[in-house]
Amino acid sequence: MKKVVWGVLSTAKIGWEKVIPAMLKSEYCEVRALASRNLEKGRKLADQLGIAKAYGSYQELLDDPEIEAIYNPLPNHEHVPLTLAAARAGKHVLCEKPVALTASEAEQLREVADKVHIMEAFMVRFHPQWLSVRERVRAGELGEVRSIHTYFSYFNNDAGNIRNMADIGGGALYDIGCYPIVTARFLFDAEPLRAIALVDRDPQFQTDRMVSGLLDFGQGRRLDFTVSTQSVPYQRVQICGTKKRIEIEIPFNAPLGGSTKVHTDDGKRLDGGSTSSEVIAACDMYTLEIDAFSQAVRGAIPLPYGVEDAILNMRVIDALFASEKTGAWVAV
Repeated sequence: MKKVVWGVLSTAKIGWEKVIPAMLKSEYCEVRALASRNLEKGRKLADQLGIAKAYGSYQELLDDPEIEAIYNPLPNHEHVPLTLAAARAGKHVLCEKPVALTASEAEQLREVADKVHIMEAFMVRFHPQWLSVRERVRAGELGEVRSIHTYFSYFNNDAGNIRNMADIGGGALYDIGCYPIVTARFLFDAEPLRAIALVDRDPQFQTDRMVSGLLDFGQGRRLDFTVSTQSVPYQRVQICGTKKRIEIEIPFNAPLGGSTKVHTDDGKRLDGGSTSSEVIAACDMYTLEIDAFSQAVRGAIPLPYGVEDAILNMRVIDALFASEKTGAWVAV
């Protein structure tokens, strides 16, 4: 397959630290250009990563006729505007999560969804540990899966960090709360009917620094989760069925190029003595994500998911924020 020629918008940390190195390892991808509003900074990073071109504006990148696909890791409030601009320029777009700040904003992407491929960058959907667990759930190994419990946290109280800037989409729910939501939808293969949330906001930043949410998927199925930007770093997912329980040890920040573990327990011993562990082979989930999107651009495989899926995830986030205000259940 001919490699897809990519360009990257901005020098965002997620890009140079994780995604661009993963792109450079992909057999289906060629990273040819990087754009930054600071040309000197952009050129320096491009040189470090071995990227041929550096542009001093985003528009120059979008105007480059050689670029076929764009990776958009800009701050959250710029996701939709720049994704729309790229799509209107005929570029396919892999956009970082969350794809928008509201579902109605995400719906603007429908305008271009039939012209180019647009996908929200949930790399977890491509990691073998999640694919394996989903197949085991579907096969009925756990019995009826009725509850998923997720905890995801880190500590960041830096006033200069975009995750602590409420006006541009900072806060826990946008940054990491989207992961419990998307993975529960992934495992249940269903959409939640209603949501309720308890939110604690930072008195200085006004961002949601801790969110606990409960999603009702109907038929006795639910997700309960807590995410925090100001707690000790920790993450776990528990998937509880009528026969067995699965624990994903490092569900979201799985080590790149490292193995992971998935634990299964039939509950016969409450001290964990009935737990068995499976080692999932080393991989780079970002490379797997880039591989899939690039193959979809070439028509080798269908797009794994697109704009409509992103809108559905944003509707859940909207409902949780609405519940914060009402203190009650909100229909999704």
